[in-house]
Amino acid sequence: MAKPTHRLLALLEILQTHGLVAGSELARRLEIDPRTLRRDMAQLEEMGIPVVAERGRDGGYRLMHGYKLPPMLFSNEEALALALGLLAARSLGLAEAAPAVSSAAAKLERVLPPQLRAQVRAVGETVRLDLSQAGPSEDNEALVVLSAAAQAQQRVHLHYRAAGQADSERDFDPYGLVFRSGRWYVVGHCHLRRDLRSFRLDRIVSVKPVPASFLRPQDFDALAYLAESEATLPRAHAIKVLLHATLDEARREVYSALGLLEATEAGVVLHSQAETLSWMARQLAQLPFPVTVLSPPALNEALREHAQRLLMQAGTN
Repeated sequence: MAKPTHRLLALLEILQTHGLVAGSELARRLEIDPRTLRRDMAQLEEMGIPVVAERGRDGGYRLMHGYKLPPMLFSNEEALALALGLLAARSLGLAEAAPAVSSAAAKLERVLPPQLRAQVRAVGETVRLDLSQAGPSEDNEALVVLSAAAQAQQRVHLHYRAAGQADSERDFDPYGLVFRSGRWYVVGHCHLRRDLRSFRLDRIVSVKPVPASFLRPQDFDALAYLAESEATLPRAHAIKVLLHATLDEARREVYSALGLLEATEAGVVLHSQAETLSWMARQLAQLPFPVTVLSPPALNEALREHAQRLLMQAGTN
């Protein structure tokens, strides 16, 4: 059974959304008995919320016709989530985020009861989130247009400017958006390349919806696709390393951009790509469990050289 405050909020949400609801259905949804439901209804009336009980075969409970609940009713946990979300929004690389966050925070404080208002204010004044990888401020327009198009499954036309390349244009089916490594990306089907592609939002010159729809693949995970495409992007060295750890341990210690993890009977195999073996040696040296290089053999030498440098540094201290 939910806490009384949470249960009352859930009860109000059901009544406002569904109108007349049978008492048995309310009790089932809230996982309470009829007596507790009657007590909750009495408590709502004591709070000044006009609840009407209708008897008969089609009876139940509803809010008085014409009555509208206040626009915002939050539990402690919901208010905390909103406050943290507003803090994170400041560092997501969007041009209008800072003034929008201040405005939203002011509106939130005006509608919250004193106790929750104090909690939200305390979070804003004392909590700091390290999103230092966030890129420079960008225009919100591409994010707004693409997120709406992805939800409506509506095709868009992109004017894109890749680094060091000529501008290009294409029709594009946006499946989802991702914030990763300090940048915003959109992932979907590119009609120019006839395949899945990802595009950085800060390189989009313009985007506009076109009169065509698409069907997004079921259960498509934009973040998983972006992580896999980054990890398997061809580089100078293809690397395969056996991690002597469980899959859960490997997932906790290996950041997703480093490569793909494959569970095997011997351990977890890390599939990765790197421009230099010395860089990969430094990444592997930070792991808290043993590793065995499967390929290329030259990575073993890079690991030995890195270990020798660390020993020399330790000897000079």
